[in-house]
Amino acid sequence: MTILRRCTLQHADPNQNYRLSTLSPIYDIFALRPTTEKALQQACHSLECDVISLDFSIRHHFHFQIKTVKSALDRGIKFEICYGSGVLNADGGSSRRNLISNATQLIRATRGKGIIISSEAKTALACRGPADVINLAAMWGLHQERGAEAVGREARSVVVQSEMKRRSFRGVIDVIYGGEAPSEPVELEKQDRRKQVKGKRKAETLDEYAAVVEITPKPASKREQKRQAKRARQETAKAPEGTPCEILANATGSHENAPPETFTDGDAG
Repeated sequence: MTILRRCTLQHADPNQNYRLSTLSPIYDIFALRPTTEKALQQACHSLECDVISLDFSIRHHFHFQIKTVKSALDRGIKFEICYGSGVLNADGGSSRRNLISNATQLIRATRGKGIIISSEAKTALACRGPADVINLAAMWGLHQERGAEAVGREARSVVVQSEMKRRSFRGVIDVIYGGEAPSEPVELEKQDRRKQVKGKRKAETLDEYAAVVEITPKPASKREQKRQAKRARQETAKAPEGTPCEILANATGSHENAPPETFTDGDAG
């Protein structure tokens, strides 16, 4: 269970907001509650906040302009509807009427987008379950699917976006801890396993690579193959015809059939 810190600041004068930038990084969720039309326009257009939480138990003397509300939605700011005061109805019914009127007007301006629903309950009697809240929002003109998102997904997105604003660089890049780098023996073992799986072990040094290159014979080119074939044909043409046995018999027979040598007296002397 995680407990978050939230600050809801009532904003009435647009000229007195010089310390808002220092309050935003301190809290997990920073919400503004504008009470005038100029304050609402400034909160939607320029002020840095996570949620715009309006007091719907009172009657506002201004209307929610579509362009003003859309500029806040484009910046990722959510609008909050608090139903606690309207459920208790402690003031004779005026807070309930104002809640229905203001919530219907806001849903019409936002087209049901970027809305979160909370209780703002000071007692347990003002709290309602998620299904009851979805049915209550359907009476204001919010579709059931949008109502379920207002209770669940939209509320979670506020927490995630506010955390990204505090931790990340301009709300885009976040550096997380990915663990320590593995030691060198572990890396060497992984490399050996990869080499064994592939079935071939590559030379790890230049000397081993040179030795492999020297041992491996270089394949002959097509021109060299033609020369070797021509040389073999020439050697075959020079050799005598017949089998080796026939060649040996012919050579022996020629010596036996040769005429005997005659010697004269002069040669004998």
